[in-house]
Amino acid sequence: MNPAGAAALLHDAEPGRALDSTTQARLTALDLDWDEAAQRHRVRIPAQANIAADTVGQHAHGPQADRTALRFVDDTTGAVHELSFAELADAAARLAVLLRERAGVARGDVVAVHSGQRVETVIAHLAAYRLGAIVATLSQLYGADTVAHVLNDSGARVLVTQDTVWAPLRHLRLRCPALRTVIVAGAAQADEVPFWQHRHCDPTASVPVATRAEDPALLVYTSGSTGQPKGVLHAHRILHAYKPTLELFNNLELREPGLVFWTAADWAWVGGLNDIVFPSLQFGHCLVATQRRYEPEWALQFMQQHGVTHTLLTPTALNRLAQIHTPRTRWPQLKLRTIFTGGEPLPGATLRWLHDELGVACNEGYGMSEVNHMIGNCSKLRPLKPGSMGWQFPGHVAALVDEAGQPVPDGEVGEIVTPADTPTLFLGYWNQPALTTGMRLGPWIRTHDLAVRDADGYYWYRGRNDDLIKSAGYRIGPVEIEEVLMQHEAVAQAAVVGAPDAERTQIVVAFIVLRAHAGAGGEDLDGALRAHVRAHLGPYKVPRSWRYMEQLPCTSTGKVSRAALRDLLQARTQPK
Repeated sequence: MNPAGAAALLHDAEPGRALDSTTQARLTALDLDWDEAAQRHRVRIPAQANIAADTVGQHAHGPQADRTALRFVDDTTGAVHELSFAELADAAARLAVLLRERAGVARGDVVAVHSGQRVETVIAHLAAYRLGAIVATLSQLYGADTVAHVLNDSGARVLVTQDTVWAPLRHLRLRCPALRTVIVAGAAQADEVPFWQHRHCDPTASVPVATRAEDPALLVYTSGSTGQPKGVLHAHRILHAYKPTLELFNNLELREPGLVFWTAADWAWVGGLNDIVFPSLQFGHCLVATQRRYEPEWALQFMQQHGVTHTLLTPTALNRLAQIHTPRTRWPQLKLRTIFTGGEPLPGATLRWLHDELGVACNEGYGMSEVNHMIGNCSKLRPLKPGSMGWQFPGHVAALVDEAGQPVPDGEVGEIVTPADTPTLFLGYWNQPALTTGMRLGPWIRTHDLAVRDADGYYWYRGRNDDLIKSAGYRIGPVEIEEVLMQHEAVAQAAVVGAPDAERTQIVVAFIVLRAHAGAGGEDLDGALRAHVRAHLGPYKVPRSWRYMEQLPCTSTGKVSRAALRDLLQARTQPK
C-alpha cells in the first residue's frame, strides 16, 4: 500500500487516538489499494478466485495441514468429530468425484445444500466449488413449500441433505422435476445416495476447475415482506470482498494464531456462512459446529467448553444473553474476546452489558444479502457509540439520499445507498433481471434502509422504508422507539410497527417481551412505558397500543419479523 493509502487508513481511527505499532501494522496490511484519482481505498480483488481454493485449499498442505479445521459436536450423543485441513480437503475432493460421476455435476450446475451446521455441509460447499458449480443454500427451518420453491426456482440437479430433516419432505421429489440426485447424511432410502459413499472415490481424480472472481458460486435465498424467497447470486470474489471488513469487525485479530470460531446463526444465511464459516477456514482457524438450538446459558457453557474466541450472534440472541447475571463468575474459563453482530440494530443497553459484564468487544456491521459491509464498528480504532451502526468502512461508500437520489445533510433521514462498483455487490437476483434493475437509483444501489449520519460520521439506523410509520403527518422510525423501550427495566425485548388508523393514517403499536421479574403487563405498566417514551422521544412517538408476548416472531436468520407482527395485527382486526 502506498504512503497516501496508509495515511488515510490511519486517519480512519479516532482523531487523536494513538495506535500501537501492532495495530498500525495490522491496519495497513489489509487487502486494500489506494485509488489516487478517487481519493479512497478499494478492496483488492484478484482476477482468479475460488471459494474452495481460497479457504481450505490454502492450508491443506504445509504447516497448517494437520491442524483442526472443523470440530462437529453431535447434539444428540455429545460425540465430537474433528477434521484437519488436509482431511477436509481430501473429503471435498472425493465428494467432487461423486458429484461429477454419480450426479453429472459440471460447471454452472446448481447443488442445493440442506444439511445444517454439520461437517457434510462444509464438504458439500467445497466439493461443488471445486467443480465450478453453484451452491444454493437451504435452511432447515424452511417449510415444505419453501423447500420446493427453492429447489424448483434454482433448478438444482442435486440435493445434499440430512436424514432426520429430509424424512418428512421426501414427497417433494415429485414436485421437483429438475432434481435428479439426493445425497443423504445418515440413513438413505431407495435411490438416494448415502453421503458416506464419497469415501470410496479417488481424490486424485478430482481436478479443480479454474474459476474467475466474477464466476457465480453462491445462491442464497432471502425472504422479503411478500412472496417466496428470492435467490441472491454471489460470485467467487465474495471472500476477497469481505476480507478487509471482516478483519475490522473482528478487531484486527483474524491474523493471530489459534483462534476458535462458532456461531448460532444459520449456515444457510449469508451472515453465518460468509461471516463465520468461510473466514475461519480462510484464515486457518478452527470452526466449531453443532446443531443444538441456541439457548443463552447453554451457549456460554458451550463456548467455554470449546475455547471459542470469536462468534457471530444476532442482536436478538445477544438481547437474551444480556439477561444473564455475572456471566464471568459463572463461566470463568470463557475465552471469548470478540463478537460480531448485525442483521438488525443492537440496543445500547445490550452493548453496555457485553462490554461491562461479559467483558468482550462487540462490533456491529451493516449490510444485506445483496450488498454488505458498507458500515460498521471496530472498537480497536474508534469508540463505540451505543445504538449506532458505526462508520463508513474503508473500501466502501455509504451515502444517504432522498427519494430523488440526492444527498441529504448530516442529521436528516435518508436512504442508505452505495455505488454500483462496490466490491460486495451480488451478481443479481436469480432469474429476475427486472428486480435486479430495480435496485438502481441513478448511480446508486438502493438498500431501502433509512439512517441518519451524525457530525462524527456515525450512522444511526431508522428502519426499512416499508417499516416507516406515517402517523398524523409525522415520519416515525420504529428502531429509536424500540431502543428507548429496551432501556426500561421491565423490558427484555421490544418491536414496534404501524397499524392502520382512520384518523392518523397509522398508529404506533409496541410488542413487548417482559423480563422475568416484571410480572405481567397491564394499564400501570402501559402508563409507565408511555411516560418513558414521552420523556425520551416526545409525545408523537409514544405507542398508542401495547401487546405483551412471551416471545417475538423471528425470521430464519434470527431477526425480529415486523412483517409477522403486522400480519398478527391484521388477523386480529379481520371480521369473523
